Amino acid sequence: MISLEPHYLQHLSHTSDKDVILRDLMKAYGEDVWHYAFFITRKADAADDISQEVFLTVYERMFTFRGECSVKSWLLSITRNKSMNLLRSFFLRKVTLVGEVFLKETSPSAESVVFERMQTHRIWKKVMSLPRKFREIVVLDAYYLFTSREIAELLRIPEATVRTRLYRARRKMTAMLEAETDGGDTR
Repeated sequence: MISLEPHYLQHLSHTSDKDVILRDLMKAYGEDVWHYAFFITRKADAADDISQEVFLTVYERMFTFRGECSVKSWLLSITRNKSMNLLRSFFLRKVTLVGEVFLKETSPSAESVVFERMQTHRIWKKVMSLPRKFREIVVLDAYYLFTSREIAELLRIPEATVRTRLYRARRKMTAMLEAETDGGDTR
């Protein structure tokens, strides 16, 4: 039963109709939710399932959102919880398949598109090879452009830990990219 008091999400939409609000949220944040689930699980099919679960949860608990953080942070927090639950599940520990990230971009020149995609793919492949605690920090910082404070709130860790992990993740990325260059591997 929905309470009659005003709710924060109602102010984001022109209506209090849960279906309309959900549709607006899915349109605005659906890709972010899917990408974050993918970055955590490294599985496209898991990201599909998690995205659906996230928005089902949001629909069921929509008016519990108090506006203490951004809607995007709230959705990504739910996404993280569902992703972590899936990673802890017995089935996923037994079956592990690693997907790859392919970004869809357009560019005036076919050559520049190919080179940019190769470079982007190479970097994101390295990000995906980082341990989860570093990968998650890099994704939230570089892809979602969250501040250290927002990342700390989302992951429920101290802000200093966020900065330390980000520093270490960047160091690991630099070392991996330098080792790849020194070894002549340009994939």
